[in-house]
Amino acid sequence: MPGQYSIEMTREEARALHAKLAALRSFTAGERDYADFCLEGDGVNVAYYPKRGRLLVQGKNAEEFVNELLPLAVPTTRGAAAPKPAGGGKTDTRPHFGIDESGKGDYFGPLVIAGVYSNEETAPQLLAAGCRDSKLISDDDRIHAIAEKVKRIPGVAWEIVCIGPKRYNELYAEFKNLNRLLAWGHSRVMAALHEQVPDCPRALSDQFANPRVLQQALHKMGVPIQLEQRTKGESDIAVAAASILARDRFVQWMREAAAAANCELPLGCAPHVEKAARKFILQHGAQRLGDVAKLHFKVTARVVK
Repeated sequence: MPGQYSIEMTREEARALHAKLAALRSFTAGERDYADFCLEGDGVNVAYYPKRGRLLVQGKNAEEFVNELLPLAVPTTRGAAAPKPAGGGKTDTRPHFGIDESGKGDYFGPLVIAGVYSNEETAPQLLAAGCRDSKLISDDDRIHAIAEKVKRIPGVAWEIVCIGPKRYNELYAEFKNLNRLLAWGHSRVMAALHEQVPDCPRALSDQFANPRVLQQALHKMGVPIQLEQRTKGESDIAVAAASILARDRFVQWMREAAAAANCELPLGCAPHVEKAARKFILQHGAQRLGDVAKLHFKVTARVVK
């Protein structure tokens, strides 16, 4: 049935799993008849029945647990057709920074760039907290809850750079290119993370349209770190965590700005966004549009006369 897995497991594997999960703050002890142990996490219950030699995993996040956290906690476990993490391959637990952004394609709102440090100790906790590509999570409140968990995990260094529309428009006028502006923001985040964890050897981000632009920006910052760019970088746990932090800050900014302007500020760049921009201008004037919008978008030319 959906949300339930029964997995063959030896007592030794079960003890190893219990020790790993019990050390995570996101799991608490529960009770089940005939079970050696029962642990309850975010949307998942895990119980081991020694007589049958089976691990029972239940809950709305059971699939995520079986796919990602279980192979990491007990690599020898013979899962019930447990697939690999998103993007293929094993979760990377080597020390590295993951970088991602939010708001790049939205007319209204800031550009937010976030970074998270992950290693062998923190990667399982990021997985247990529910980190995944933020685009796969439609509930903004859930993203906020996960973001708060990430910030509280011991050993996780994180950094967020939020470039509000007013500053964004100034930078775009200076760089005259979104790729270079993005590279500037990414390199700032990596430099700040490097100060927190100076012995971290590498960083991973999504693939840039021109990879050299980010490499050059990082070199300009004087950060001695190996940089890797990859398509679908959010399949990496550190990049996924960064995408959660970036999206959460973006959504919070949008909510506060919409309330302050007493005007709807929708996401994206579709026709309804143009309608909202016209309404904003009627309420506040065209000269204030740059306080909430990225003016180089074509929407501006259509709404400002």
